[in-house]
Amino acid sequence: MTSGTPNDTIAAIVTPPGRAGIGIIRLSGPLSHPIAKTVFQPKRAQDAFESHRLYLGHVVDPGTGRPVDEVLLSFMYAPQTYTREDIVEINSHSGYALLETILRFVLEQGARLARPGEFTLRAFLNGRIDLTQAEAVMDVINSRSEKGLFLASQHMSGLFGNQVEQLKSHAIHILASVEAAIDFPDEGLETASLFAGWPDAIENGLITPVKKLIRSGSNRIWLEGINAVIAGRVNAGKSSLLNRLLNEERAIVTPFPGTTRDFIESGMEIEGVPFRLVDTAGFRDAVDDVEHLGISLTEKKVSEADLLLIVMDWSRPLSKEDRSILSRAGDIQAILVLNKSDLPCNPQEASDLEALPDFPKVRISALTGEGMDDLRNAMVETVLRDGSEGSLSLEPVGPNLRQQQALKQALGFFAASLKGTSEEVPLEIIALELKSGLDALGEITGETTNEDVLDAVFSQFCLGK
Repeated sequence: MTSGTPNDTIAAIVTPPGRAGIGIIRLSGPLSHPIAKTVFQPKRAQDAFESHRLYLGHVVDPGTGRPVDEVLLSFMYAPQTYTREDIVEINSHSGYALLETILRFVLEQGARLARPGEFTLRAFLNGRIDLTQAEAVMDVINSRSEKGLFLASQHMSGLFGNQVEQLKSHAIHILASVEAAIDFPDEGLETASLFAGWPDAIENGLITPVKKLIRSGSNRIWLEGINAVIAGRVNAGKSSLLNRLLNEERAIVTPFPGTTRDFIESGMEIEGVPFRLVDTAGFRDAVDDVEHLGISLTEKKVSEADLLLIVMDWSRPLSKEDRSILSRAGDIQAILVLNKSDLPCNPQEASDLEALPDFPKVRISALTGEGMDDLRNAMVETVLRDGSEGSLSLEPVGPNLRQQQALKQALGFFAASLKGTSEEVPLEIIALELKSGLDALGEITGETTNEDVLDAVFSQFCLGK
């Protein structure tokens, strides 16, 4: 994707498909304005079109001159545009047939269809934004909560990228000192005194802030949501719990064991925290191949969970299936949901609870709604134990997986350079470790990112962005 010709003019429908009041087609590239003048007929004759102004007129069929729709068209001249190229946006009425027709006119005049994320890719390649800001565009689009949107907007404004640049600047300063000692050994630079100052600079100026950035990845719960998996043995009330949490009949509930064969997923917010609830098939010995596949899928979902809601039947003794689910929890955050509190407690269940893992325990009745507020509070408290609930502030949304990997690589190189100062290894080795750490930081902002990584990043974008 990154090997496309920069002189191409690209075009795409940039609004979601479906019936709506307005649809937008965007063009970017050197032919944007000539194409627009071919397919657009203004209400008032214009000798020239001014930049960043809207013009009322009609889109016309270039072959016949027949008007197709009344539109508002904006001309935007480089470099004051999203891509730093000439841009045209056609605001028409929406509808699949209409937008496809207008796009076809544009493509017939010399534009080509934009690839997913190509407008933002051009903004990155033309130096308007760095790679962290480009990725933040998708964070803004995909944010699942108000705080997630706020954090992503700070990310998009360059907050995270600026922090990485500050780290790079500090690393360059230390590296320059090391290289000076290498290049000018006879210029009065005492190696011993230099070694005395470098450890503190590396530890406090590089290692500590990199670790802090890695830890800030917990902020991404506000953006991506908590993957909360509802698990339990058959007929424990998992689907009833899902319906009660959502306040809607999302899952089919019957008295027959094994009703849920596949997983059901739905989103919700509790006190502003976004959750992705996943209802799964009940654990038991499968009675047929379909149920076996459902249970295998449940096991996979449990392993991927950020939070487990382990549903247990308060009225029945602890079973081997219950114990199996508990053993799978491992290091995953979990809440024991003791369902069917409207029924008498089984005496054996009460004694069994004392031997259960030290997870938060909440008694509820998915049938009557008893205890649901307590469960919602427990869900929020469990996922925010690390203090992520802090008020909105100028903090980064936290690195995504790609960025975290690069930060961890940088941390490893900086730690190796610090170790080298304590062991007084050759200065060339310390310099190499610092350079490698700089390259890893450069991958975050896109300065040293290879084409395959760029393709992977921008291929996740929607068409038209």
